[in-house]
Amino acid sequence: MNTVRIQNITVGGQNPIALIAGPCVIEDAERTLAIGKAVKAIADRLHIPYIFKASYDKANRSSYNSFRGPGLQEGLRILAHIKKELGVPVVSDIHCITQIEPAAEVLDILQIPAFLCRQTDLVYEAARSGKVINVKKGQFLAPLDMKNVIAKIEEAGNKNILLTERGASFGYNNLVADFRSLPIMRSLGYPVVFDATHSVQLPGGAGTTSSGQREFVPYLTRAAVATGIDMLFMEVHDNPAEAKSDGPNMLYIDQLEAVLQDVLAIDNVVRKHK
Repeated sequence: MNTVRIQNITVGGQNPIALIAGPCVIEDAERTLAIGKAVKAIADRLHIPYIFKASYDKANRSSYNSFRGPGLQEGLRILAHIKKELGVPVVSDIHCITQIEPAAEVLDILQIPAFLCRQTDLVYEAARSGKVINVKKGQFLAPLDMKNVIAKIEEAGNKNILLTERGASFGYNNLVADFRSLPIMRSLGYPVVFDATHSVQLPGGAGTTSSGQREFVPYLTRAAVATGIDMLFMEVHDNPAEAKSDGPNMLYIDQLEAVLQDVLAIDNVVRKHK
């Protein structure tokens, strides 16, 4: 198992589980920072390594008129401020090759969205940046197909790789999380992340927007941690009903600590078997 270093956080092997969390999209600078501060306070209390997440652009939306975020330049400025204020690594999605260079100046992890995971030029050029690359497995891929994505990143001389599971799609506005995929992907030699909130998304389930079933997030989270994952990815919000993207599948911040307490208890048991 290759371990991955993200600032002072080491992920993989028998290291404790780490957390990627934040709002789906940057709505405004103040609220995004406030969410990050609230999550960091919880992570600090529980001694969970924490990485902040928010998207500067949600390029994959159900409707052309859906809110996408502040865009690359302003979004990276906000993320750089949050990174400094909280003293934690930050991650966001990239969507095209031209975003890689400016994003790599701010982000500690470059995230490849699920629908772009087979885009060879994007994956390869992102890997050439030398940054940690988190690839979300496409909803259309089998877990072993990720070995081909890994090969593209390794070809660029980069072994700082994270693989994320976010459910498989069978159409009909639904996703299914197959927990066999987590140990299968981990057998490829890199740390595995479970995206607990996107896995309960109902893509396009509300017509021009996606819906979701956040009530299942704690169940899927506990099950995923029991398989021996290395990181947990969760989108959280102080009031998901007001969120401008993915509100129905985001977790309320005031529910996060109880879920993470269960995560730690399970991870403590599982780690000895990794």
